[in-house]
Amino acid sequence: MPARAFVDCHSHVVPSGDDGAATVGEGVELCRTAAERGTRILFATPHVWPHLLLPERREAEVRRAYEAVAVRAPLELRLGFELTPSRALLRDDPRRYALGGTDAVLMEVPFTGPAEPLFALAQHAERHGLRPLIAHPERAEAVAEEPDLAWELAERGWLLQVNATSLLGRHGDRAEELAWRLLDDGRVALVGSDGHRPSRPPRIDEAYDVVAARVGEEAALPLFDGSALGLAPVRELSARL
Repeated sequence: MPARAFVDCHSHVVPSGDDGAATVGEGVELCRTAAERGTRILFATPHVWPHLLLPERREAEVRRAYEAVAVRAPLELRLGFELTPSRALLRDDPRRYALGGTDAVLMEVPFTGPAEPLFALAQHAERHGLRPLIAHPERAEAVAEEPDLAWELAERGWLLQVNATSLLGRHGDRAEELAWRLLDDGRVALVGSDGHRPSRPPRIDEAYDVVAARVGEEAALPLFDGSALGLAPVRELSARL
């Protein structure tokens, strides 16, 4: 097992009715894969889509599934949610969706259409004392058409998270190029796996290797150790685990 202690802020290892893990058993296996590749803290972030919100019944089901996976997972599993902007979320308290033990809430730039709904949701989160964590901007149509949009998001102090798979070229040349531009310009706060299933597992070790080779380990570590979320950095985690 690698002598590493990564923190992965974005995965879909808890069955929730979305496109992530289909069963508790599959979720446990995904956690095992992550642990074998050096992840020590993994955030499960089920989708909250405009057509799949989080009413009381679904939330209870998600939390039961989370507990069932967490008790068998060979790493520390924490719960949060990934928000796709919608009007309904602007009427809700975003603190219920925050990544466990942090003041960050994960939300994505819509894959298609304008980015204005994201700005509204991020500002809503800020009014409740949360930090917006922007998932995979490099994969969004609005950012591809206007790359300066990603720089504007970062300038507002919002944390940008690029996908490990984007850095590795697995979402196409355009996403790979933009992810590296953001990273080289110092705009990226975290790298996450966005792992969904066995064919797309929650791994960030390969991305760490290529980022460290490009910018050096000292610059690479803060993108992978959770310090951007206020968690203990990777060196301290390694000493405890």
